[in-house]
Amino acid sequence: MKTFAAVATLMTCVVAAPALAQTAAAPAACPVSAEHVVANGGLERSRAAVAGGRLTILAIGSSSIEGAGASRRELGFVPLLQAGLERRLPGVTVTVINKGIGGETTKDTADRLQAETVAARPDLVLWQLGTNDMLRDRPMDDVFADFRRGQAILDRAGVDVALIDPQRLPEDARNPAFRGRNPALAEMTRLIELEAGRVGYAVARRFAPMIAWSGLEGGGVGPDDLHLNDQGYACWAEVTAEGLAAALR
Repeated sequence: MKTFAAVATLMTCVVAAPALAQTAAAPAACPVSAEHVVANGGLERSRAAVAGGRLTILAIGSSSIEGAGASRRELGFVPLLQAGLERRLPGVTVTVINKGIGGETTKDTADRLQAETVAARPDLVLWQLGTNDMLRDRPMDDVFADFRRGQAILDRAGVDVALIDPQRLPEDARNPAFRGRNPALAEMTRLIELEAGRVGYAVARRFAPMIAWSGLEGGGVGPDDLHLNDQGYACWAEVTAEGLAAALR
């Protein structure tokens, strides 16, 4: 039989993690603006869900969705995004489901979109794509063929979609594999935005906001020159929450 002290300790642990995420805020050096989420005429299902008081989001993609680089799980993008949306959408129960898998390409994510969408039954899918494709030098035609395959799945499911474009890498990256990659990542970002506009998907920008992150520790990127650090995740989550909330109100 548990003692009262043990039960009290357990209850404290259960409450502490959500409370930490809810109080996490963007660093002072993070410019938070709603301009980095562009609806492109979409998000109607999500607006209806917000009006009904319950919004379910499936976040899918690779390591930055998974939360690699955060010092604790609750300081990754997904829990901080959920907390940021809850603060901005009072009275709405927000659930953000984390289905990020480190190292995935657009092909890998498209391969599992059907199963993940059926399981989560989301109103909105946040699809983060492009970074690993460019780091592996995949041809653009192949990347967008995989994207269109995923698009067909999402359109059949009738869900809203917001595409998250690639991250920026440090210009002074110590890892030679990451040096000089930003022009290709910028081009992928441009093409994602064009494709999103063509098919009516929202865009939640990441590459552009990171230009203004010079005041963050490591520019928001950890010592491996790839994964975001705690400040980077906090800033990215707040920027995304600010833009999404404004688009969904």
